[in-house]
Amino acid sequence: MLKILSGWRWLCLCAALVSMSAVAQDDADAAAERLNQLLSAADTLTANFSQMTLSSNGSNLQETTGQVTLQRPGKFRWHTDPPLEQLLISDGQKVWLYDPDLMQVTIQKLDQRLTHTPALLLSGDVSTLTDNFSISWTQGGSVDDFVLTPKANDTMFETLRLSFRDGLINDMQLNDPIGQRTNILFQNVVLNEPVAASQFGFDVPDGVDVISE
Repeated sequence: MLKILSGWRWLCLCAALVSMSAVAQDDADAAAERLNQLLSAADTLTANFSQMTLSSNGSNLQETTGQVTLQRPGKFRWHTDPPLEQLLISDGQKVWLYDPDLMQVTIQKLDQRLTHTPALLLSGDVSTLTDNFSISWTQGGSVDDFVLTPKANDTMFETLRLSFRDGLINDMQLNDPIGQRTNILFQNVVLNEPVAASQFGFDVPDGVDVISE
């Protein structure tokens, strides 16, 4: 009788685990579907941003502000204001990183992997989100919070959090492998307004050193 009861309990446990696994998969699918819906709603996006980078012990390493312009698929322009001015531009194929203080521009092919180029999460092809990330989702009122954990090991970050308010991107937080945390807060977000093609190209100024990778 004890053996029969033990076997019955084992079967019940297995059934419960299968049920829990199915629920977890349903939750993951719902999270990916909702995130895809929110990201895909923006064919273009313009916003101001403020960015803060914290060390592993919580000390403030850097604070910057700037402007961002995005256009799907894969085009972006991130301008960081002085005194730490930089300009990061992609036309969907290559990337220019211009540092006016150093009088230097680096040109390289755009890495299309979402786990290596976080900007592509907001402007790239998001149909492969679940191929690249495990995604969790919480919702409270008008706020949707997502935590993305890369499935690959060779990534720029260990986790990435995206938060939306009333359907618009509100903030992004990246946690890197050495414990640093970067918080980006978006303000004055505007979706789907026309954007000039010139925003996603770069003419190298005279006298600037060019590094091609």
